[in-house]
Amino acid sequence: MTSYLVRGRPRHATAHIRVRVAHALVGAAAGAGWLALPVLAAQEPATASPPLTAPAAPAAPRHDESSAVDLILPVAVLGTAAVVAAYSYVRRGRRASGAASSVPAVPTPAESGRRARAALVEADDSVRASEEELPFAAALLDERTLAPFRHAVRTARTELSAAFALWHRYEEGEPRDPGDRGQTLAGVVGRCAEAGRVLDARAGQLDRLRRPESGPALEVAEGAFRRLTARAACARATVSELRERYGPAVGARAAGCVEEAMDRLVFATARLNEARRAADSGEKGRTARQLRAAEGSVAQAGILVAGVDRTARRLREAAALVPAALTGAEAALAEARATGTPVPSGADDTLAAVRTELTAGPYDPLDALRRVTRALVRLPGARSGVLDTAADLVARAAVGEAEDYVAVHRGAAGTDPRSLLAAAVRTLAAPHPVEAAVLARRALELAERDVRAHGLPESGTLGTAGAVLGGVLLGEEPDGGPPVAFGGPETRGRFRTG
Repeated sequence: MTSYLVRGRPRHATAHIRVRVAHALVGAAAGAGWLALPVLAAQEPATASPPLTAPAAPAAPRHDESSAVDLILPVAVLGTAAVVAAYSYVRRGRRASGAASSVPAVPTPAESGRRARAALVEADDSVRASEEELPFAAALLDERTLAPFRHAVRTARTELSAAFALWHRYEEGEPRDPGDRGQTLAGVVGRCAEAGRVLDARAGQLDRLRRPESGPALEVAEGAFRRLTARAACARATVSELRERYGPAVGARAAGCVEEAMDRLVFATARLNEARRAADSGEKGRTARQLRAAEGSVAQAGILVAGVDRTARRLREAAALVPAALTGAEAALAEARATGTPVPSGADDTLAAVRTELTAGPYDPLDALRRVTRALVRLPGARSGVLDTAADLVARAAVGEAEDYVAVHRGAAGTDPRSLLAAAVRTLAAPHPVEAAVLARRALELAERDVRAHGLPESGTLGTAGAVLGGVLLGEEPDGGPPVAFGGPETRGRFRTG
């Protein structure tokens, strides 16, 4: 079988090698002839008159002449063989070194892991930014025109979910074979690349259709901003209600969301004003850049305000479920004891503590349900309608809170919280709500840790630090850098000028 290195060599290179071999053989033959020349000359008959002063030398013995002649052929053969051998040795060395230099270095497992982590974060950011832009496009385009872009986002989200599933399995130690683990990491990177590719393929088309540098696009963003500002004011009233009904801890979390929403809106105000001035002066590139930054900030403010409203609704649902969940849990424990089934350690104490909080108030009903459902999760047959409903409510609340936090802090959130969040979503769909809630809470803890470690970037523009932290801006320049947009890694930061 012909080597792949030989098959890959150009024909003119092969011909050149043959010429060099021929030259070497000719040179070897010439050298051998030069060595034989004195002997041949000694055999030739004298044609000139012998010297007058010197007597003729006695003739050399015939057998010496024959011996010298006999040495010529072996010397020539050996010389030629040596030249050819030396040439072949040098040529093989060159080929071997060339082959070695042409083969790319195999990345170490640590390098492959870093690449997979970076690809996951980049793809997740791209999908989130693309999802955030679609509502602004929907206000300008009909659903039929928008359908390919929605499909691209769904496809990218599917690829990203598969990549996170592979990564989570890898982090759990599966597969065990080193070669298979390398293939798993390659699969993670490949899935992320495909997610980015489908978004990149539609990015330019969406720009042409919605024309972010135009007046209608700016008017849509300004309208969304005004509506959201009114909702944020209502959210402040909701925070006061939550603090009074469910305690300071619940109120503090909701208040933090409102404050961040206001920070994003302050930033959006400045960028919308800049976009309007740029549009009035005919600076299309600058208009598009400022508008896109404002849209991203408005979208994140909307996530934060909606999160406060959703939390208030789920807290009311949880408060209505706590008494029935406690009764159901106590009945399950009593039945277990009656049948001789082992009761989970600490379950009675947990239920007693929750009942005390229920009568003393105020308390966090979602946290109460979480503790009740976790206390009985290891009790066989401890499932009932009310307990299942409670576990599902707790899980959806935990996943939603973690999802919102990562979405508006994606400039700092790393791979670990995103991976756990994706695992929580898969587990909730299984459905295993208790386990999903545990994963979501851990994802939130890790995301908060990443934000604390990241810190807030310094910026002279009001609200820019929050926009960088939220991933609205890429953070590549002192002013926060370009805004992200619909698209994958190749196009999401395309508004770099203006």
